[in-house]
Amino acid sequence: MEKQFLDIVELIRQSRNNAIRAVNTELINLYWNVGGYIKTKLSTAEWGDKTVEELAEFIQKNNPELKGFNKSSLYRMIQFYEVYANTQIVASLRRQLQETGNQPDIFGASLRPQFEQQDIRKTILSQISWTHHRTIFARCKSEEEREFYIRMTVKENYSVRELDRQISASLFERMVISNQKPIAPKSNNHPDISKTFKDSYIFEFLNLPDSYSESDLQKGLIKQMRDFILELGKDFLFVGDEYKIQVGKSDFYIDLLFYHRELQCLIAFELKADDFKPEHLGKLNFYLEALDRDVKKENENPSIGILLCKDRDNEVVEYALNRTLSPTLISKYHTQLPDKKLLQQKLHELFENTTSQRGE
Repeated sequence: MEKQFLDIVELIRQSRNNAIRAVNTELINLYWNVGGYIKTKLSTAEWGDKTVEELAEFIQKNNPELKGFNKSSLYRMIQFYEVYANTQIVASLRRQLQETGNQPDIFGASLRPQFEQQDIRKTILSQISWTHHRTIFARCKSEEEREFYIRMTVKENYSVRELDRQISASLFERMVISNQKPIAPKSNNHPDISKTFKDSYIFEFLNLPDSYSESDLQKGLIKQMRDFILELGKDFLFVGDEYKIQVGKSDFYIDLLFYHRELQCLIAFELKADDFKPEHLGKLNFYLEALDRDVKKENENPSIGILLCKDRDNEVVEYALNRTLSPTLISKYHTQLPDKKLLQQKLHELFENTTSQRGE
């Protein structure tokens, strides 16, 4: 009986994976067509750059339930279309359009005013998530490198974090040097693709709440630390966890973001379940600069960062403050911020509780 029960479970899992893939495929196809449509209008001077902003405002005002179509997102869809429109990845689609003769040559040097929808659902572009795509076309410079990482993501079911790690490790360059060819995707499906397609854009597309799992250590620490900070006093107002900031073509996520009423500033918390490294502080300072530039109000004080690192033996708490702060404001910050020893003690307690629950 157990074997038969497992057969049912496998049927459920396969259908679930198919559903996730189908939604992602539609999402990628939509973003391609939106990007192509806007690109056509811009290329023929029918639209100006301001029109894209007006479109984003129109969607937000008239259809607030449609998430993911702000100005920055729309320009990324244009970039997505521009990056791949003339590549071998969509070569078969190009041939189909040329053979029909009744659709505009969208891949030529000039674009006609009328845009016709294209179906890229059967191309490899639809087999990875939008966040994977954004990582690839933000960090990869050549068509060959982009295609390599797309195929490796499909074959190995890379999470976004693993993809980013492989790019940082120069996997493509090392494969080229060793004279190995990029490996073609496997034909069979991975038994569980939920991690690969665990993408916030899918939830926005379906107008569903983000249901990411909080079972891993990092998520558990963030949630419990959020509750602890809120218990410290009424001056801390919670803004968000995994708070997204956009810098150039890339998205970054701050673990926890609060606003302090007395200090009148944003406070960003970053939690690292590993040894302290100087680059952790560098990244936190980078976040603070982005917050001060794009999020902070004119009447508010410069943002503050608090870094919490916990390996199995030590807890490290460091403050990150703007270098231009006056000594008076620095002194005020230190009197209002949570005591380092208190944070270290709480971090140790949270880490021990979380790891014991995981059986480690």
